[in-house]
Amino acid sequence: MNKRKFAVAVIGAAGLLTGTVCGSVAVADPSGAPAFRQLSGVGSDTTQDVMNGMAQSITIGGQKVIGSYDATGSAKITTKSGTTCTIDRPNGSGAGRNALVASLQAGDNCLDFARSSSLSLGAVDPDLTYVPFAVDGVTYAITGSSQIPRKLTLNDLKQIYTCNPAYVGTAPNFTMTAYLPQAGSGTRSFWESTVGISDTDVKNGVYPCIKDAKGGNPVQEHDGRILDDKSIVPFSIAQYNSQSTQTIADLRGKAVLGTIDGIAPTVLNSSFGVKRDVYNVIPTSKVGTAPWSTVFVGSNSLICQKTDVINTYGFAANANCGDTSKQTP
Repeated sequence: MNKRKFAVAVIGAAGLLTGTVCGSVAVADPSGAPAFRQLSGVGSDTTQDVMNGMAQSITIGGQKVIGSYDATGSAKITTKSGTTCTIDRPNGSGAGRNALVASLQAGDNCLDFARSSSLSLGAVDPDLTYVPFAVDGVTYAITGSSQIPRKLTLNDLKQIYTCNPAYVGTAPNFTMTAYLPQAGSGTRSFWESTVGISDTDVKNGVYPCIKDAKGGNPVQEHDGRILDDKSIVPFSIAQYNSQSTQTIADLRGKAVLGTIDGIAPTVLNSSFGVKRDVYNVIPTSKVGTAPWSTVFVGSNSLICQKTDVINTYGFAANANCGDTSKQTP
């Protein structure tokens, strides 16, 4: 889409949500007994709610075993009994992975897995295994009254997020802010890869139309309240749909989802053009050890058996659920 097309684009008002997801608002952080679980995890904002659902429904011997702590909330969390496992709350996939690695290196057993909405197979010590369990689609969000079209191509988005002056400029109709979520976010990393930019260039200010903060506060993933009629932000389709049905807290504000390359976002989005696997990250040394193996590993793992929970939170089932082939070197 060129600059002229932007000027004449008609912004549709019809919603894109085509399905329904029922349920009550998910519970943040572990709830109920036992207070501390065998498998404590932190990280991704995108998958925090579906993992809260897993934590509520998966038991071994009648006991809940997953303790999944949200990306935002109180500044500190306590993941195991005693005071040594009171840590700063990690916000996002990158922060969650870093916290898991720090715990493993310290040998303190405070964390047992991390949630991740992006794949990061860079070398790390100790080795990690990214275990996929669901599929998410990611599109862009704008306001319903935005000057930015509701239908774009992936190439349009690449031009916007590289601040191409043919798309983003100073003329009244084209002044826009291209938001990214906070540093360390898995959605940020995935979107940067999708539109062909590097986080280093973003941090170095190569793309002046991109911002990751508003009013001095970092842009939190999947929070549409930061949008105005001249801004755009990537948004998880699963998160959007779960928020719209009140399955989780509704942070959409005025956000509506955009169509990419003619494919509208849907509830079960495995056929959406821009999609990603979402993961739980576990120590590679624990792949064959219970309860990690029981809960996360293989197509018959307890998580992979919970397709109903995966779908309730807007994600599609993953044909490779439980696969352990994606390991850091």
